[in-house]
Amino acid sequence: MRWDNLRLTGADDRDPAVPLFAEEAVTRRFDTPEFRGMTFYEVRARSIISRVPATSRMAFQHTINPYRGCSHACRYCFARNTHTYLDLDAGLDFDSKVVVKVNAAELTRRELAAPRWQGGHVAMGTNVDCYQRAEGRYQLMPGILEALRDAANPFSILTKGTLILRDLALLTEAAQVTDVSVNVSVGFVDEQAWRTVEPGTPHPERRLAACARLNAAGIRCGVLMAPVLPYLTDSPAELERTVERIAASGARHVTPLVLHLRPGAREWYLGWLAREHPRLVPRYLELYGRGAYAPRAYQERVTARVKDLARRHGIGGSGPSGPRRIAGRTPARPEPAAEQLTLL
Repeated sequence: MRWDNLRLTGADDRDPAVPLFAEEAVTRRFDTPEFRGMTFYEVRARSIISRVPATSRMAFQHTINPYRGCSHACRYCFARNTHTYLDLDAGLDFDSKVVVKVNAAELTRRELAAPRWQGGHVAMGTNVDCYQRAEGRYQLMPGILEALRDAANPFSILTKGTLILRDLALLTEAAQVTDVSVNVSVGFVDEQAWRTVEPGTPHPERRLAACARLNAAGIRCGVLMAPVLPYLTDSPAELERTVERIAASGARHVTPLVLHLRPGAREWYLGWLAREHPRLVPRYLELYGRGAYAPRAYQERVTARVKDLARRHGIGGSGPSGPRRIAGRTPARPEPAAEQLTLL
């Protein structure tokens, strides 16, 4: 089964309707405003560093995902359908029922030390956000970062969470011995779009402020401008406003990506669209009628416009800079920003 790498321990008798995978998980709920209505399934994973299939065409080969499910509740999240592998639904369950791999840090250290590990780049935040709200309570990332630092193993992080700033000292220490980079995800700065499409995320301006602080501390940070939402955040004026704010943050690069709608995300997003913007439903069905991606011509128009805006506003290119050379070490290959970030 798709969750065979999870070893489940304990049970909470108060939850008689737990999903199949969690029949022996430790189930917790916290009566605090930020976690109200949420359920956490604490599991002990059997492995943590996942190899990305060669057929995926991703430029990176390994990922770490300490959580499954995400309180960011982004209507469009591509990872929604993965919750169905756990006998949970891709909609509200994905937003409110989060699997926590409580032994993620110790597994990271063990697997990095294994003789078979070859020191490949590790990408984090490629499935769900490792700095979602749950991280504030479970604090899995410091241990993971310490293990990567101690192994001098190159890594990158993609996040919408400003909680990454809590770990700035660890990131700085790791950057002294290996290649470290971050991408902050900000697809738009429109207040109304943010409140309705990404209700569980920090404000876009807070994310851009985090980008500024990371770069000021010497951590290479760019912005994934994703997703650009057709007919909602793709107007010339809105694209320029977003790129202008990204430029003001000092982002090292900007990578635009147009919304794509995989199964699970497609149904959840289109359901939201029908409630909030019913007049746009026929246009979306036309645009996405042949699959998960908007037509190439549309994507190329948006990309070209953002690339031009980035030049005009002085952003240092549409992709990341090459790897820094660490004294006495072979540099890691450049961080695969565009390829990695198409996962969102």
